[in-house]
Amino acid sequence: MHRVIEIPAKLIRNHSEKASDWLDSLPGSVERYVGEWDLTVDGDVLSGEASLIVPVVRRDGTAAMLKLQSVNDESESEALALRTWNHDDVVEVLEDDPATSTILLERLHPRKLEAHPDPAEATRILAELLNHLSAVAAPPGVRRLADIAAGMVEDAPRLIPRLEDPAEQALVRSFVAMVREVLPEPGDRLLHWDLHYLNVMAAERQPWLVIDPKPLAGDPAFDLFPVLWNRWDDLVATGDVARAIRDRFDLMLEVTGIERDRGLAWTAGRILQNVLWFTEDGDTRIEDELAAVASALFS
Repeated sequence: MHRVIEIPAKLIRNHSEKASDWLDSLPGSVERYVGEWDLTVDGDVLSGEASLIVPVVRRDGTAAMLKLQSVNDESESEALALRTWNHDDVVEVLEDDPATSTILLERLHPRKLEAHPDPAEATRILAELLNHLSAVAAPPGVRRLADIAAGMVEDAPRLIPRLEDPAEQALVRSFVAMVREVLPEPGDRLLHWDLHYLNVMAAERQPWLVIDPKPLAGDPAFDLFPVLWNRWDDLVATGDVARAIRDRFDLMLEVTGIERDRGLAWTAGRILQNVLWFTEDGDTRIEDELAAVASALFS
């Protein structure tokens, strides 16, 4: 008797309009890979923002997680990146199907770095992991920061006028100028793109392992930004958000050795990227937390 897979509401909300066919296919896909990879479903399904996670057990009794996601620019190189990085730094890929971006991953502890009681130590751990990941050159076929950044520069003149505040328009144009300066040397390291506290999990074989990359070939400075606007409540709790943001940024630079000007330039690029995404979706003001990061580092 097959176990009925119930799709989490969050996944339905996120994908009912743009990927309804993929959503409809999920129960059948779970059944397919459970059969092909000789798995047994071992608990209630979980959901990321863009993936269905099914706890399973392999034929040899090994606990694992079956990850199903739609095929796109972010998912298609995930297994490749995880296999390219040092095994001691990232979750292990046990099986994968490149045609569908479906991956069977080792099962980690449910505790994430988000729950670490010491915010500064959590940031230091992230910085050390960034060092490890960015020591590895990107393999052929991974998306390039050069192309992503060039696309941002190209899209900016069309999207920046949608911001209502002239001062915000001027700020974002200054970020475009900073990206132009570093664009000739975009780097060739294998980047995670989304390296923050929720994408690092506790494990048996290592204290912490990285999960859920959106692989990119580029400058490690491009991976500084996610640390700055996650665990936001910790920043607020200090009573001085701007100072706390700068302290995090300085700690990341200290541990990684990334040169400050490049760190600022590519962080400006990440803020620019988010502003362009949001304005494309209809926003007319810079999102509050983005604005706070921009003010802390560039005022």
